[in-house]
Amino acid sequence: MRHIIVGTAGHVDHGKTALIKALSGFEGDSTEEEMRRGITINLSFSSMQNSDTNIAFIDVPGHEKLIKNMISGAFGFDASMVVVDTHEGIMPQTHEHLEILNLIGVSNIIIVLTKSDLVKLEIIQQRVSEIEEYMQRFESLDTIDIIPVSIYDNSSIERLKSLLFDLPKVEHQTNGVFRYYIDRSFSISGAGNIVTGTVLDGEVKVGDKLIITELGKDIQIRNIQVHDKDVEVATASQRAALNIQNPKVTLKKGHLLTKRGYLRGFETIDIWCKSISGQELKHNTTVMFFVGTKQMEARVLLYGDEQMMQSGFARLRFSEKIYLVFDEPFVLSISGRVIAGGRVINPIDDPIKKRLKLQLLIALKSKDFKEAFRILVATHKRGFGLISTNQRFALGHDEALAIANELTDVYIDKKELVIYPSYIKEELIETISDIYSKNQYALLSAKSISLKIKWASESLIESTLKQLQDDGILRLENGIYKNAHIVIDDIATMILTKIYDILDFGDITPDAPYNIYEELDLDRRMGDNALKQLTKSKKVIRLAHNLFVTYENLNTLMSRLKNIIRDEGHIEISNFKSHFPKLSRKYLISYLDYLDRQSDIKKDGNRRTF
Repeated sequence: MRHIIVGTAGHVDHGKTALIKALSGFEGDSTEEEMRRGITINLSFSSMQNSDTNIAFIDVPGHEKLIKNMISGAFGFDASMVVVDTHEGIMPQTHEHLEILNLIGVSNIIIVLTKSDLVKLEIIQQRVSEIEEYMQRFESLDTIDIIPVSIYDNSSIERLKSLLFDLPKVEHQTNGVFRYYIDRSFSISGAGNIVTGTVLDGEVKVGDKLIITELGKDIQIRNIQVHDKDVEVATASQRAALNIQNPKVTLKKGHLLTKRGYLRGFETIDIWCKSISGQELKHNTTVMFFVGTKQMEARVLLYGDEQMMQSGFARLRFSEKIYLVFDEPFVLSISGRVIAGGRVINPIDDPIKKRLKLQLLIALKSKDFKEAFRILVATHKRGFGLISTNQRFALGHDEALAIANELTDVYIDKKELVIYPSYIKEELIETISDIYSKNQYALLSAKSISLKIKWASESLIESTLKQLQDDGILRLENGIYKNAHIVIDDIATMILTKIYDILDFGDITPDAPYNIYEELDLDRRMGDNALKQLTKSKKVIRLAHNLFVTYENLNTLMSRLKNIIRDEGHIEISNFKSHFPKLSRKYLISYLDYLDRQSDIKKDGNRRTF
């Protein structure tokens, strides 16, 4: 079944709520205050369906002081039904609603002339003509039809229903990552916490774990309803009520639910925006930022030297992190009046110089992702990660890799999703060559080198090692690279000897194995195998996870500890420490534990005696 979300908009008292009731049978003004005041305060939701299409209505307020609720509803629209009183025509809030719909890209518009039974045919024709001309000023709006309707004329209601069911399916840009702004949160006895909202992207299933981005807290979905019916999954463009299982947090309107690990929050973002009604956006102005059902205060920072603009790129700085995605629509207001809106261009705060940043924003606005990749690779000299392409470009990883493959002079690690500028290999060649020149007996793998060179992926290092092998500098044997000009008859024996010598030199405070491997430029797998052989042959004793000591040094220490017992009657941590002040508690405890294993030692509490 197709799911289409239609928002109703228009001036106060132009008949939106009554029209929805005539279409769906739903009484939108349900709260006591709404019924008393006769206007729609909160977002109201209802639906109607035929055999293959479900129309979900979001009825938003028309009163000028309640414009923020209209904005929060509009972000979920696939189309809008703009209600105009036939007698009054276009009014101030009608205009403002159309400006907002134009800003956030709700392109399919049906104009409904309500109360048409109260005016003459000439007035209806006049209104149609006026509105046709009026709608030409909105570059992003497509007027599907202008239809006169009366709630008392069933044939006109049926014509409108037919028009709504025939609305074209809007293909929203998607990257498959579930996003959902809460528009209502409440509790129901026996069910627990419920939130409602529109699925903007991806899907959510019963049992899914989600994160509340603003709080960093996980929640789990117990049940899902779409239009009052239990379902196992809710998908993009569906109105959904989610039953949250035992949340230990307070869920609020504006909270964003998504899957953990896909979105990062930033306090500064880059946008493209356009003002409305001839207004101008001023530099360093504080505005209210609306996205989905979220609203946050932000400071506008214009690029360049200009102090005000009507359209262009800008930065928004927030007092806390906000979690946005590429091309997400937003609206800006000051003192409750909408002044501008646009699209999120760069939801990730990159440390890029202003000149390059503007080039990047131009590329992103035109969705020239190849050029955007080129700029970002050039500025991220240690590798540009594609792991966040869902958020940064609204692209899946396969799409991002396909674009990366079009670039020249880069190395692409497809497994780790990182693009490196090709010249970085020269730096890596120098670094690896320097390791082997300083230690001609170095025995390393790509994995072990990646532990030394944190910024380089294992795949990039492996590619560099193979190049050094092709150049005759290194030789590969059993997965380990060694100096091609050094002959080692018995590598295994050499490793055993070197590790033993270092442990022996360390006496009773030997280095941890990973420090030894680092000193020897030795692959960890080879080092671990050597230590296993040394312990198996009893040349080395393992006392703890990272504590290996030679048998000779351990035996000497045990003899000294027994002498302390003979001289002082016992040994425990305090007098052990007084004889060996440089030993840390880790060593003291490990050696006493080993002493406990001796057949001639008795333990009484913390004291060891004969």
